[in-house]
Amino acid sequence: MNDALWTLIEGHSRGVLVTVKRDGRPQLSNVGYLYDPAARTALISVTADRAKTRNLARDPRVSLYVTTTDLGAYAVAEGVAALGAIADAVDDPATDGIVEHYRAMRGEHPDWAAFRAAMVSEQRLLVRVSLDRVYGWTGDG
Repeated sequence: MNDALWTLIEGHSRGVLVTVKRDGRPQLSNVGYLYDPAARTALISVTADRAKTRNLARDPRVSLYVTTTDLGAYAVAEGVAALGAIADAVDDPATDGIVEHYRAMRGEHPDWAAFRAAMVSEQRLLVRVSLDRVYGWTGDG
């Protein structure tokens, strides 16, 4: 069943990222992610000032919840997140990585210069989540 659950994660690009708040309760955020099945990693673009980012800086443990549109199956992958560098300039490696991430998820942007400037202004960074455990239900019993 684990292979079917990993396949569910691979077959989607949107899910819910669960981080741990300071008081121990879960904090949930809808996210888009790019999954690499060979490395079992999910790459997510976030902003530095969000709760999920602050939570990850304090406690890198995460869960990524993915479901089908009909809610007939779901997978929860658990792992550890690593925060990348914040986009500091339109031509720095962090911004280049965010551009590559966007291209892989959505294709070409109509105005890359404006996109790059927005990534710096928003203080965007990439979070790489190494996933090591999965559980869930495939809907087949």
